[in-house]
Amino acid sequence: MTHIQKAGDKMAIFLSSLCVIHCLVTPIAIIALPSMGSMFADNHEVFHKVLLFFVLPVGLVALYAGYRHHHSAKVFAMGVLGLSLLTFAAFFVHERWGEVAETALTVLASIVIVVAHLMNFRLRQRADNSEKIPC
Repeated sequence: MTHIQKAGDKMAIFLSSLCVIHCLVTPIAIIALPSMGSMFADNHEVFHKVLLFFVLPVGLVALYAGYRHHHSAKVFAMGVLGLSLLTFAAFFVHERWGEVAETALTVLASIVIVVAHLMNFRLRQRADNSEKIPC
C-alpha cells in the first residue's frame, strides 16, 4: 500500500469524523453555553466550507489511489457520492431546508465517506497481502 493512499484514507476518515462531531456538538454548545452561542452559530457555515476545502482533495486523492490499485468502482462511487452529498449540504441545504436538514445530510454524507474510505483501505490491504503471497 502506498504511503499517500494509506495516509489519505486515514486523513479523510478523520476529517469526515470531524464533520460529524462538529455537527452534533455545535447545537449542544449553543444551548449549553449561551454566551458562546453566537460565536458558534456565526461560524457554523464557514467551518463546513473550510473543512470541505480539505475533505474534497484528500478524499478524492485517497479514493482514486485505492481505485487504481484494487479497481473497485463501487467503493470509488460510494466515496464520490458521500463527497457530493457533503458539498451539497454545505452549499445548498441550509438556505432551502434549514439547519436540521443540513446537519442530517452532513452526518449521513460523512458516514458514507468514512465507510467508503474504510472499504478502500481494507481492499488496498487485501490486494497488497495477496501480492506478497508466492504462487
